[in-house]
Amino acid sequence: MDNHSWLTLLQQQRAIAVIRASRQSLGVQMAKAVVAGGMSVIEITWNSDRAAELISQLRLELPTCIIGTGTLLTQVQLQQAIEAGAQFLFTPHVDAALIAAAVDAGIPIVPGALSPTEIVTAWQAGASCIKVFPIEAVGGANYIKSLQGPLGQIPLIPTGGVTLANAKEFITAGAVAVGLSGELFPKPLVVAEDWVAIAQRANTLRQHLGVVHT
Repeated sequence: MDNHSWLTLLQQQRAIAVIRASRQSLGVQMAKAVVAGGMSVIEITWNSDRAAELISQLRLELPTCIIGTGTLLTQVQLQQAIEAGAQFLFTPHVDAALIAAAVDAGIPIVPGALSPTEIVTAWQAGASCIKVFPIEAVGGANYIKSLQGPLGQIPLIPTGGVTLANAKEFITAGAVAVGLSGELFPKPLVVAEDWVAIAQRANTLRQHLGVVHT
């Protein structure tokens, strides 16, 4: 997936479901639940149980979805993720070597950054867009809005504090998309394996964001 296709996808879907699964089988069910709610962009964190196998399985079982990974810290992890079939890559930090490796592989990479300096550094290194994390710690949607003047050309994906209730505020403030984890997958619902309730949360998020069901 090239950067243009990736950004077009984000502008259409507006939200990424971030899954951190303690068991591979649980990760599959979590993914299928948000897909039932209409979402199609799914990030499997690399610290999930057997993340590489989970990514490969979801690529096979959910062919209409875009499956990527996050929490990548090293070159070895990045290469393993690519080999597993990850279609996009997130890191929690800015690492020029990781960005370059993803660019060479032709896979969108979204490094985590917080300050304007980190955001610009990552963008100039070749990042596809920037994960602004943890957004809750720096003022939420107001921070995204304040970045639009000087850095409006850089696509931003806030995470870490995005909720079903405030997700639309981030898009209105200028974010290209948002990432949600615990808000989509509350621990009690996951433990109870209440996939219908999780699907409803995904659907509610899409309604709040004004995303047309496809």
